[in-house]
Amino acid sequence: MNQFKSLILLTLACLTLPMNAQNAPKKSKTPFVWEGANLYFLMTDRFNNGDKSNDVNFDRTKKPGKLRGFEGGDLRGIIQKIDDGYFDQLGINAIWFTPIVEQIHGGVDEGTGFSYGFHGYWTRDWTALDPNFGTKADLKELVEKAHAHGIRILLDAVINHTGPVTDVDTVWPSDWVRTGPQCDHKTFETTTACTLVKNLPDILTESTQNVELPAFLIEKWKKEGRYDAEIASLDAFFKRTGYPRAPKYYIIKWLTDYITEFGIDGYRADTVKHTEEGVWGEFKTQCEWSFAAWKKANPSKVLDDNKFYTIAEVYNYGVSAGKNFDFGDKKVNYFAHGFNSMINFEFKWDAQREYEYIFSKYSTKLNTELEDFSVLNYLSSHDDGTPFDAKREKSIESGTKLLLSPGVSQVYYGDETGRSLVVEGTEGDATLRSFMNWDELAANKDKQRILEHWQKLGQFRKNHPSVGAGVHKQIEASPYVFSRGFVKDDYLDRVIVGLDLPVGRKIITVKSVFRDGTKLRDAYSGKLATSEKGLVIIDTEFSTVLLEQVK
Repeated sequence: MNQFKSLILLTLACLTLPMNAQNAPKKSKTPFVWEGANLYFLMTDRFNNGDKSNDVNFDRTKKPGKLRGFEGGDLRGIIQKIDDGYFDQLGINAIWFTPIVEQIHGGVDEGTGFSYGFHGYWTRDWTALDPNFGTKADLKELVEKAHAHGIRILLDAVINHTGPVTDVDTVWPSDWVRTGPQCDHKTFETTTACTLVKNLPDILTESTQNVELPAFLIEKWKKEGRYDAEIASLDAFFKRTGYPRAPKYYIIKWLTDYITEFGIDGYRADTVKHTEEGVWGEFKTQCEWSFAAWKKANPSKVLDDNKFYTIAEVYNYGVSAGKNFDFGDKKVNYFAHGFNSMINFEFKWDAQREYEYIFSKYSTKLNTELEDFSVLNYLSSHDDGTPFDAKREKSIESGTKLLLSPGVSQVYYGDETGRSLVVEGTEGDATLRSFMNWDELAANKDKQRILEHWQKLGQFRKNHPSVGAGVHKQIEASPYVFSRGFVKDDYLDRVIVGLDLPVGRKIITVKSVFRDGTKLRDAYSGKLATSEKGLVIIDTEFSTVLLEQVK
């Protein structure tokens, strides 16, 4: 029996043990568990403008289509919100933001209006930050402040492609990229050995041939006075690893440098299914080496013994597929190629079902077929044109279903404030990418109530790994009450949740989890109660109850 199955059985046992055994002393410090993380995903350029002096760079002055240009969000804006405690109040313990590396200087007309690389996925130089987003000093401060708040940082890794070719951005050499054919997604090969869209040069990630650095990059580094340092660093990397100087290894080196230098905690990998799968195992190997090197060099800054975490974006992967993604002519297990978790494109459809269907499905799947791994659940994102609640009419329901579901929860910026996903005058995915609605939130009581709901559930999730990483068990179908249990080493966490309960006096069955005389707190209302005769009686103005043991 493997360790994880033993853990599950122990957790289940703890939910049915004699009451005196259930309340045995355990560690009180809540561990950070990636599988139950509450992750906030934001677009760097669209979240908060902390430094208006960096809003225009590289003569990016051409008028773009609506929501197709830079709007001022930056690393300093994220830092401000960390300092303000915004993420703490929301119960966030991991932040992923869109790529911050230097983007193409020009722009392109994609048929949806003239566009700049505000989103971060059009790389020009992996070794530099785009000044629109901030500086490396800003990134260093951000990571350190996030860590001080117990928040992990994930950057966004793009290995599949460069940015488009423009009148000021040259194409990379032909031994680095292909410029056709365009992917038709009918087979594995026509999904990987191709360009995602027209004019998006595809890195030859299958190549193992030595290639020289692009002339424009050499010229750029020399002009910036860092050519010798970059070459020396590359020489050291290739000597250590023994890799050929092939395109993918240069990029892997450049991306893992951010781990060694700043101590970031994870990477979300972009367009994973558009490269051959072996790329990602090699990427993970170097990520882990770099993370270990950073920990060794910064022992006082190490948060815990968690390993480097990786999340794959394999478009249209769903949790029901288990470990394999089916290309039609080939199945690939990306978990076996360097990933701890995969973005779950299925959750938005599952969210249309009742609570018990969702919770039991995900608990079962994650504790059996996907044991030791996880999925990242979301209801809206930056590039999904069919979100669960496009008109923002179900923000309370969205928060309840997302934050109480097993798996990692992805809060897309503005989910918690009802930020509109329908913006008049936009084309395509631009409608999903408006600036964070801070001003609307400050003036709108309804938006504030939505935020308060997400804050309560988010903090409960953060404080209790059992919510996202534990075993789910229904206690009563009507009114709906369930428990979650989680065990790790000598840490035990148990909670009971009631949803859609009557407003006012509520009688909740707790005997399967808490013995009589246990002091409990409803984290939603803040009220205290004591279990008696296997029940808790609590009177609140809310229909949600989040019961936790008072330590």
